[in-house]
Amino acid sequence: MMAGQDFVRKMSEEIKRVVGRIVAGELKDPRVGMACVVAVDLSPDLGHAKVFVRVLGDESQRWEAMEALQHATGHIKRELGKRTRFKYVPEIVFELDRTTEKAERIEELLRNIHEEEHDVEDPREECP
Repeated sequence: MMAGQDFVRKMSEEIKRVVGRIVAGELKDPRVGMACVVAVDLSPDLGHAKVFVRVLGDESQRWEAMEALQHATGHIKRELGKRTRFKYVPEIVFELDRTTEKAERIEELLRNIHEEEHDVEDPREECP
């Protein structure tokens, strides 16, 4: 059975809120560090939730945090079930949010294009 878009959106927001609280303040694993839930992508059938997490730190700290979150997935799912009125709790998969890195890369590419445009001489200037 497929749920309506509004229901999926509301359920996603509730998952983000509850899982965000658990991740930010209740997990005791120090590897989680400065992790923050930024988005949840819930499947239309409500069976699977991708939880996007932003982690401050270098690449190794990010991967350690993700490993800790994967390890805590069962606990987080149980807590989500206790704190919500969901008939079924979706399977949870944590993914590292790379939005900021992608935006920085796009900005860098645009800067390079802009610089190249200024470095290239206007071919019309060479015409008599």
